[in-house]
Amino acid sequence: MSVSEMFRDFIGNLAIDNAATISDRYGEITSALNKEFRDTVSPTANTLQVGSFGRKTGINGISDLDMLYIMPNRLWDVYKDRKQYQLLSNTKRAIAARYPKTKIRVDRLVVTVTYTNFHVEVQPVFEQDDGSFKYPDTHAVSWKTTKPREEMEAVADLNEQKNGNLRRLCKMVRAWRNTHGMAMGGLLIDTLAYNFLSSTTEYDTRSYEYYDWLGHDFFKYLSELPEQSEYAAPGSQQRVKVKKQFQRKAKKAHQLCLEAIAAEGQKGVNDKWKRVYGRQFPANKVLEKTKIAVNAARNWRDTEEFIEDKFPVDIRFDVKIDCEVTQNGFRSYLLREMLTKRFPLLPNKSLRFYIDEISVPEPYEVKWKVLNRGDEAQRRDCIRGQICTDTGRRERTESTNFRGAHLVDCYIVKDDVVVAKDRIDVPITLKSS
Repeated sequence: MSVSEMFRDFIGNLAIDNAATISDRYGEITSALNKEFRDTVSPTANTLQVGSFGRKTGINGISDLDMLYIMPNRLWDVYKDRKQYQLLSNTKRAIAARYPKTKIRVDRLVVTVTYTNFHVEVQPVFEQDDGSFKYPDTHAVSWKTTKPREEMEAVADLNEQKNGNLRRLCKMVRAWRNTHGMAMGGLLIDTLAYNFLSSTTEYDTRSYEYYDWLGHDFFKYLSELPEQSEYAAPGSQQRVKVKKQFQRKAKKAHQLCLEAIAAEGQKGVNDKWKRVYGRQFPANKVLEKTKIAVNAARNWRDTEEFIEDKFPVDIRFDVKIDCEVTQNGFRSYLLREMLTKRFPLLPNKSLRFYIDEISVPEPYEVKWKVLNRGDEAQRRDCIRGQICTDTGRRERTESTNFRGAHLVDCYIVKDDVVVAKDRIDVPITLKSS
């Protein structure tokens, strides 16, 4: 496959496969609110789809959806004087009349409607003369202002100027984020991609055949940005917070891009790009046929499962796992500390993997995956890789039975969506060198 073919297929694989269902839900919510506040049932009037879906930068698995419902101006006097919660409560009641069995709750700024695999955050707003919107904040005395139209227009305008490359880059970066467990909000991704393409004319007329270098250059740009706590959103210039610094993982992504570019024309180039962007990057079809033939003759079972086959993945929070390494008669160590100091991890050790840090609000489910790789794992027919539900202690105990490369993944599932993930590599050696 050529570079153009690979990346064209990749972008195609990122298309939202339930876009029609999402649009239907938007319409049903809008109709319920129009009935409540305007005595009409229009599914399209007085609403604005915002967020990644509205900016057309979201990808398959998107779960955090946003919409504004534009309130009648005549009701401003009813709610303006510290009645933000009442407005949200009335909004919830109207939606609940349409969805009596659906989980609906009032949050600080929005009404959250939770469906299977995604939720919609509905924000009732009052439109201002300049096109901005006042929205309620139950933690504040005064109303706040948002300017999503300016953000959407800025993204659309630059995307046109850059030959459609802005929205595609935003989608590629989301795939990278979900693959590597980066806690980056959608507006932050779009802002950084917008800033990058605004800083160069290199991709003004180029397309898929240069997307290997587009990713390379973007991650290099990202890795070299100074650490800061917020950025200005395109168009609106409103502040976009940084949940976690991204420079270190961007530097790693840049290095992986270099390795993939160096492998251009080789059979394994697709797999190298998968290390950057994940399973949604297309496989080499010829190589896959060869693998199928080889696998048919193997004497071990491929039991690995993939979280993407079980849940949508839409990383919005952060989780960090660590591992305590112990053996009778010896002091315990943390695995990350051992790897940093290049201490060998030998067989016959006990490993306790546990969640060290997590930003996901409860409730949520914890799931684990332990994967063994290499000749020894295949010889023993012990690849493993099944995804298992945590028993309630937020930890998993294993042992170093044999040498080879081993991986332990932790997934945090909330409302049937993977919202955070982390991985530890467990390299078990035969003996100390």
